Amino acid sequence: MAEAASPPFPADGARDRRLAEMLRVDHAGEFGAVQIYRGQRAVFDMAPGKARMSELLSEMEAGEQSHLETFDRLLIERGVRPTVFAPVWRIAGFTLGAATALLGEKAAHACTAAVEEVIEEHYAEQARALAEIDPELKATVEKFRDDELHHKDTAIAEGAREAPAYGLMSAVIKAGCRIAIKVSEKL
Repeated sequence: MAEAASPPFPADGARDRRLAEMLRVDHAGEFGAVQIYRGQRAVFDMAPGKARMSELLSEMEAGEQSHLETFDRLLIERGVRPTVFAPVWRIAGFTLGAATALLGEKAAHACTAAVEEVIEEHYAEQARALAEIDPELKATVEKFRDDELHHKDTAIAEGAREAPAYGLMSAVIKAGCRIAIKVSEKL
């Protein structure tokens, strides 16, 4: 009788790899969000009469920076490497932020609404997956999800859906976010 082949990876190894992917992609997402807000602020900080918009973006950026610092710490504590695409996300995020800001306040808010919708869905999926395996990380993800929902709601209240070509802009930004999530999980 032949011996049963053992699985290529023990269950704990697979779980640890999945947790590492979650941390890596969450770190990348928060890093990208900070860059988007920096790009938007670079435009609005120089525009006359846009102090309120700059202040709002600064507040949202501070929230994302706080999330990023948490994931910085968790990557170090758990020995997880960040995505190799961080330099790309830095440029892409800043460029997306600046480009939408150049289209106006409503377009900048449309960008926020689109990004935050994808991130909210992503965090909700993670929270379900983390329920049994890492309650502490689940609580962090749920808190950050609530913060992202607040940013999305603020963007919508500020006129995101009134942006020119909102549907197209939103669809393109969401698709880009979903691609970035898949890439950042693995690489």
